[in-house]
Amino acid sequence: MSSVSAYVNEHEHEHDHKPRGLARWLFTTNHKDIGILYMLFGVTFFLVGGLFAELIRAQLIHPANHVLTPELYNQAITLHGLVMVFAALMPVTAGFANYVIPLMIGAPDMALPRLNNWGFWLLPPAAVVLVFPGILQLFGVGNGPIDTGWTIYAPLSVRSGLGVDFAIFAIVLLGASSLMASINIIVTIFNMRAPGVTMMKLPLFAWSWLITAFLLIAVFPALIAGGLMLLTDRHFGTHFFSAAGGGDPVLWEHLFWFFGHPEVYILLLPTAGLLSHILSAFARKPIFGYRAQVYAYWTIGVLSVIVWAHHMFTSGMPIAGQLYFMYSTMAISIPVTVLFICWLGTIWRGALSFETPMLFALGYIGLFGIGGLTGLTLADAVADQQYHNSYYLVAHFHYTLFGGPIMGVMAAAYFYLPKITGHMYSERAGRWHFWLCIIGFNLTFIPQFLAGIAGAERRVVDYPIQFAGFHMASSIGAFILGAAQLLLVYNIVVAWRGRTEPASARVWEGAQGLEFTLPSPPPYHTFAERPAVV
Repeated sequence: MSSVSAYVNEHEHEHDHKPRGLARWLFTTNHKDIGILYMLFGVTFFLVGGLFAELIRAQLIHPANHVLTPELYNQAITLHGLVMVFAALMPVTAGFANYVIPLMIGAPDMALPRLNNWGFWLLPPAAVVLVFPGILQLFGVGNGPIDTGWTIYAPLSVRSGLGVDFAIFAIVLLGASSLMASINIIVTIFNMRAPGVTMMKLPLFAWSWLITAFLLIAVFPALIAGGLMLLTDRHFGTHFFSAAGGGDPVLWEHLFWFFGHPEVYILLLPTAGLLSHILSAFARKPIFGYRAQVYAYWTIGVLSVIVWAHHMFTSGMPIAGQLYFMYSTMAISIPVTVLFICWLGTIWRGALSFETPMLFALGYIGLFGIGGLTGLTLADAVADQQYHNSYYLVAHFHYTLFGGPIMGVMAAAYFYLPKITGHMYSERAGRWHFWLCIIGFNLTFIPQFLAGIAGAERRVVDYPIQFAGFHMASSIGAFILGAAQLLLVYNIVVAWRGRTEPASARVWEGAQGLEFTLPSPPPYHTFAERPAVV
């Protein structure tokens, strides 16, 4: 956006009246408040999900360990996956969308503010429902949390305990929240743009979330429908997934992965959009390949819903099916490669500076690149027979989701934290956070690649002695990675409490966009007069 009408700073206080106290957060329809609620919720459950991961690695630090019983180990594996995907990453990216997109496009708020409030307040009860069976177990009631793995595969989930029912109800609530947020974002982008903000002038973050919203609407109903079918199998005598009654357990895999593979891109695309803005700011250059990135988002969105069964190569798929899903999976690497080329083109010969957001953005490119390349190995239907049930897949999955979306969220957190709070964070603590993340993450998952190639199986509570060295290194790395996140919490707290120097309106020298024409933090009611963009 080359030119923006001046925002009348001397009258900002007239539009900054906001409610106080608890009622502000309970009943707010302000997009910034709701964005902050989403982000705080996501960070909280990122720490909770990380705690489950630390328990897993404590159990696996050496063979024949007894930190967790096999039952508790299965529960920790399951809750780690469910919490990280549904209660951590998705709310955080929705929080950035709520806070930033209206500012980026010159909208005074989200198009459907009451729906926005309702969408967020479905999340806390969903989180309670997810962990409630574990609380009941402490009092000797029920048989504990869900222990099927985060994919909730049948027929185990048909016969498993109370936790499956609670998990399905939680997923239904989370799905309803995601659908509400998606509808709101689509309506806002299509109808609330400031004059002059055409579709091909939209910030890339807005484009990436627009594709994400369409994906959520397209695929989340499949998971909700599968969950409700599973409930009827468990309690009402149907046999959708029970082979003993004529059902097909593989049907659950189709329904789950029809949602589950697009979910990878639902998590990836918003952070990919943010990454382009961050790289441009710290390279002090315009975004390279704007149109190419928009077309790549659309291509990824379309391809992501037709490649789901590459997760099912070991389920007895016919050869024709294996060939189709192998080739279509490899095809999706083409638009992803376009994004990488555009990211590298943005920083090529730029006036680079390496503040914390830029460090995490570069870490995103490196780690997610490894995740993408190792994914091509798993896309090979023959090689996948060897790697599918091994730690190689675990390492690939984490290089894809931690190396991509989580590193992107951290980059965005440091990029926008001064804008949101009005104060800078500790750059020294941010740099320590980055380097400890890089060291801890690679120490955790490079040994898992090697262990997987050597034949180490995933999702087992014990393992042969020959894998002890790999697991020891991986656990030490996980403890470093977990401890590093306390520095993120520290930076959020010090910036929120105003313990550091105030942030300017632009915050970063190379930052562009309407949101950086506003003071830090922006006024509670933004754009009382719509800006004109030319």
